[in-house]
Amino acid sequence: MTIPDAAEQVSVRVLVADDQVHVLDALQLLLKSHGYRTETVTDPACVMPALQSEPFDLVLMDMNYERDTTAGAEGLQLVSEIREKDPTVPLVVMTAWGSVDLAVEAMRRGASDFIQKPWENQQLLSKVKLQLERARALRIAERSRIDEIQQAQEIQSKLVPAKLPDIADYEIAAITKPIRFVGGDYYNVVRTSPTETVFCIADVAGKGLPAALLMSSLQAALKSLMGQRLSPRELCRRLNRILCDITPVGKFISFFYGVLNNKSHRLTYCNAGHNPPILIRRQGDSMELNAAGAVLGQFPDWVYEQSELQLGIGDALVLFTDGLVEASDQDEEPFGEWRLVSAGREKLENNAKDLMQHVVESVSSYCGGSFQDDATMIVLKAI
Repeated sequence: MTIPDAAEQVSVRVLVADDQVHVLDALQLLLKSHGYRTETVTDPACVMPALQSEPFDLVLMDMNYERDTTAGAEGLQLVSEIREKDPTVPLVVMTAWGSVDLAVEAMRRGASDFIQKPWENQQLLSKVKLQLERARALRIAERSRIDEIQQAQEIQSKLVPAKLPDIADYEIAAITKPIRFVGGDYYNVVRTSPTETVFCIADVAGKGLPAALLMSSLQAALKSLMGQRLSPRELCRRLNRILCDITPVGKFISFFYGVLNNKSHRLTYCNAGHNPPILIRRQGDSMELNAAGAVLGQFPDWVYEQSELQLGIGDALVLFTDGLVEASDQDEEPFGEWRLVSAGREKLENNAKDLMQHVVESVSSYCGGSFQDDATMIVLKAI
């Protein structure tokens, strides 16, 4: 048996629970002789307060108490309560009335290991050591996972603009809310000349890291094309050919690309299978910029078309991904485009940022804050 090193002896704390004082004394003496710091409780009702008052590295607890000396009901309930509070703390249970069924049920509820009374010292110490080593490995893995998540979030945050460009006679605002630590939604807004601004929004099929990786491929391919001042249909054609070579089977990207001339106030756009953006006119009517093209990454020879639109003072163009309109309430009824239009009309006189925030808050309130998919939104308003 390897005795813990000095650092472990100082840091490892074990909570021992048993209603028999002589058992507690024996366990405490055994654990302390091998460098573990212990705290003991004799009443099962004291276990949870002890765990809530300070952290422990391991819990060693009896399954049978005075009110239920054979069935282990109190112990099983305590296992469930501990696991509800802390899913990760090593939990070793003991019983003098053990049975296979009780052991199985304790493990099912979250016990890490099981020891039969009377115990054999070396076996108990080995199990304690093993559970502590497993917990330590899990903590290291969790720290590594958190570091990877933070790095992935930082990388993805740099793929969308940190600051939106100023556009004469227009306001623009944007937001993206990944459902996981990274997502498959994308948007960008870039000034390509004193009078022209290009903007786009995209939604990769799927969620999480696979969608984020495909989204980064889209961003890399798109970056080189945006500066060439291509027409929307030509840009979509070239982008689609590139993505068809790298998009996995069953995956695709919906995409909307527009070029705004803020001098003539004309918007030229191509919609590649994306949710139709909605133009809310100052007069109160609205229209959809329908999808005439196929999604990207599936049909390499698709010929895309483009359309034009005249914008007027006070008009607001709302671009969004399906995570916004498909957010559902408790009855699984989606928010829908009509509610988006209604929320937009309520704040049409406000600036683009306030209008956007109102729509997002309306959706969040509708779905109880539980978005089912990545959600992204751009609001372009003529002023």
